[in-house]
Amino acid sequence: MIVASNLSKEFEGFLAVDQVNLNVRAGEVLGLLGPNGAGKTTTVRMLTSVLRPTRGWAKIAGYDVVKEAAQVRSIVGVLTEQHGLYGRMPAFDYMDFFGQLYRVEKTVRRQRINDLLSQFGLDPADKRRIGEYSKGMRQKLALARALIHDPPVLLLDEPTSAMDPESARLVRDAIHGLRTANRAIIICTHNLSEAEELSDQIAIIRKGRIIIQGAPEELKRIFLGPKEFEVQLGAHLNGNLPALPAQAVLTAQGPNWLRYQSEHPESVNPEILRRLLKLDLPVLSLKEVDRNLEQVYMEAINTPEEALLG
Repeated sequence: MIVASNLSKEFEGFLAVDQVNLNVRAGEVLGLLGPNGAGKTTTVRMLTSVLRPTRGWAKIAGYDVVKEAAQVRSIVGVLTEQHGLYGRMPAFDYMDFFGQLYRVEKTVRRQRINDLLSQFGLDPADKRRIGEYSKGMRQKLALARALIHDPPVLLLDEPTSAMDPESARLVRDAIHGLRTANRAIIICTHNLSEAEELSDQIAIIRKGRIIIQGAPEELKRIFLGPKEFEVQLGAHLNGNLPALPAQAVLTAQGPNWLRYQSEHPESVNPEILRRLLKLDLPVLSLKEVDRNLEQVYMEAINTPEEALLG
């Protein structure tokens, strides 16, 4: 649904996006992460036919973003940081206006507007002028507008920015529901827990180049190593730490706990329990240590580029 090959954009000698390659299939959500100025917004603008690539190419649902720009714009739903909302218009009229621009048939359009405003909790305020909306309400309306034509491709830039926790959860749940076999989604966000929750694939961009891409669990293994486990004991070790199996590596320990990593927990974990119990050390718990995308992200952006790109 979304394919980019060596996509690049140069502004007066400054290379903002450098040979970006993407392949997002229908049913997938890609989280595009990176520092401010890394090239995320420029990439999205090229994918939506707003900017013309300097080099490379991209296709959206089979349409070339340069040669078939009108078709691309008609099938993409976009949420940008600058919403471009019309403050003097009531929300319903605003949605109706954009539905007409996308040539959505009137009966379908009106029903879809009601459904979207209801879904995002905006129906009680559908007659109010948008200028009277809070930041969070405007954000939800901008997302509803992006969905008015039921697009097969969604490009969402900071979809929960400025929202209270309840509204952010509502929007994340909506994005979960938007993932279908016929739709592909790209999310640009600085909320890494949100990216981890929503994304099938993560791409990290730095200085215009994608430095790493893969599933969240794959990236954790690459940057953080094998899965890590912690054993909590009901007594102090007092120097009685058992020898760990060859397939386990001790990473930390305290008076009554220890941590280790292993590529083969299915065999290592039972063996460690047996060895601890043989020493009469009561085991209170054995659990996998939580590792999150923020740890991966910090490792990635602080790793020298030559080490990542090889």
